[in-house]
Amino acid sequence: MPPAHAPSSPGSPDPSGPTGPQGPTAPQGTAAAPAGGGNDTIDALDGRLIRLLAEEPRIGVLECSRRLQVARGTVQARLDRLQAKGVIGGFGPEVDPAAIGYPVTAFATLEISQGQGADVRAHLARVPEVLELHTITGIGDMLVRIVARSNADLQRVIDRVVGFDGIVRSSTAIVLENPVPYRILPLVDQAAAE
Repeated sequence: MPPAHAPSSPGSPDPSGPTGPQGPTAPQGTAAAPAGGGNDTIDALDGRLIRLLAEEPRIGVLECSRRLQVARGTVQARLDRLQAKGVIGGFGPEVDPAAIGYPVTAFATLEISQGQGADVRAHLARVPEVLELHTITGIGDMLVRIVARSNADLQRVIDRVVGFDGIVRSSTAIVLENPVPYRILPLVDQAAAE
């Protein structure tokens, strides 16, 4: 899920250059389905294009057009439209935190003082080990995905996360296993078929 940005995109002048959509930390934007229940966001060709780019992130626009058997301009126009609508949120490598020395993942539910939301967001944005922040309903106010170098290091990260006056209570759950990692392609396939 961590966002990363590549220096080029499929719209670059070099159509054979390495490009591809961002992996699990990639899809940041989504488009709402129309009120009538149909799908005007993506069609079958869009779905095939997204799948191709997800499966082969270094493929270029020219090769996409060859594989999908459509014109290069069609691929480029589709990519431009998908980016403009927020369906594709970025292009870049998928980075595994464990592979760069952060094998421990946890989710912290935070309760915050009223009126402190913006300050807490700014505080959490300064903590590199915070990979995601969601405001939520229910018992807590925010759900934070954090990583650490070890269980002992997790305590340091939690202390840094909650070491802010606007956070009044926290509850942390350590991830033991990730049997269904973040994925988007089954949803893309369903949306493209609607």
